Amino acid sequence: MSATPSTRTRARLTRTQIAARAAYVLAGNDRGRLTVAAPQLYPHMWSWDAAFIAMGLARVSTGRALTELETLLGAQWRTGMVPHIVFTEGETGYEPGPHRWACGRVCPDAPRRPATSGLIQPPVHGVAVRRILDAAHGAPAAERRDATERIRAMWPRLLAWHRYLAERRDPERRGLLTIYHGWESGLDDSPRWDAPYKNVVPAPEFVPFRRADLHALGALGGAAAQRPSDAEYVKYQWLVEELRRARYDDATARRTVSFRMADVLSSALFAAASEELATVADELGLSGAEELIGYADRFRRGVLETADDRGFAADVDLRTGEVIRTQTVAGFAPLLSGGLDPDRRRALVETLVSADWCGHPGFAHALPPSTSPSSSAFDPVRYWRGPQWPPMSWLLIWGLERSGEQETALALREAALDQLADGVFAEYYHPFTGEPLGARPQSWTAAVALDLLA
Repeated sequence: MSATPSTRTRARLTRTQIAARAAYVLAGNDRGRLTVAAPQLYPHMWSWDAAFIAMGLARVSTGRALTELETLLGAQWRTGMVPHIVFTEGETGYEPGPHRWACGRVCPDAPRRPATSGLIQPPVHGVAVRRILDAAHGAPAAERRDATERIRAMWPRLLAWHRYLAERRDPERRGLLTIYHGWESGLDDSPRWDAPYKNVVPAPEFVPFRRADLHALGALGGAAAQRPSDAEYVKYQWLVEELRRARYDDATARRTVSFRMADVLSSALFAAASEELATVADELGLSGAEELIGYADRFRRGVLETADDRGFAADVDLRTGEVIRTQTVAGFAPLLSGGLDPDRRRALVETLVSADWCGHPGFAHALPPSTSPSSSAFDPVRYWRGPQWPPMSWLLIWGLERSGEQETALALREAALDQLADGVFAEYYHPFTGEPLGARPQSWTAAVALDLLA
């Protein structure tokens, strides 16, 4: 495929230069015991960002990678919940900030310090622990011992996190995780949530607060076109208010919050992460391996029960029972959870590489867009509605490798590294022009580059 003008004229880095610049980005975004997601737009620690960042850091220092996870788990709630934001001290410009969430004030299970949000994000942390332990295998003996001891020390917190998800986010044991906000999925404004968000109606007296994202991205140009609309953002803000009124209690939220979805992608990641942690338990002689395998089996079944004849999965609206089928990257969840029979796995891989997805002839890089260009909801520049996200490419490469689809995984890996050879490490990319979009440099994008190169 010939490059578009924008990709042809941009300087391309060698693999060695990509690694060096990615390490430089992570060092620049390091705040001591945590790495901010992106200094201008995301000046705090985000949960699933931290997991990806730890995977990248493991290729530089397993000790620093473990510090990232230790900091995140240090903000864990008494329920076992790992919050989606851990706020850094002194940074007051981000909205919604700690005063909006008020978690430590309204919920006895939340820590007073550090301040956190009251949501979760996809549970990829077990995958990160496995990657760190793998990286430690090639390290000097002292570093290996240190990694092993520190994983043992964080093990009770990791088990508590998985128990929280299995018990409080799937009380009916359907094998699908409940989310109360699109932000919890990590795919904030995905078309996956268009239908359920129609039922989110802010109270007439609700006063929306200032958006920090448009201001932070203003210097980069085109900020409004790349981000969720104001109408969408008011709904996001209202759900925060609903959760605060529920005091972040899961039983109350299930009754009162106006957005309750079974998230198939987070469920697949939970199945995979549980399986990865079980291998860590076996290797290090830790407790809980059978329990974790049980979670993996349960959530794998839950994911597969939503899949169609091609193996393409769907979310479920828990308020109505409706299965929500959308042409988004979440449909490839079974490639992450595993368990598809060979025929359906092959059909799903063929869908992934088809012109409706990675194989679109106009794409600058043959990588998965967040929404299929054949969908009426597709928008090539707006957040999770079309752009390509390097961490999602990484997840599908990893899932394909786990599924035995090595040839397709290798093709995606090469395309992903070619995309990242611009050295910008953007939050996301325009699928047709290859233009970097969103915040930059984004820590998890740099981390993905380091892990792919390893």
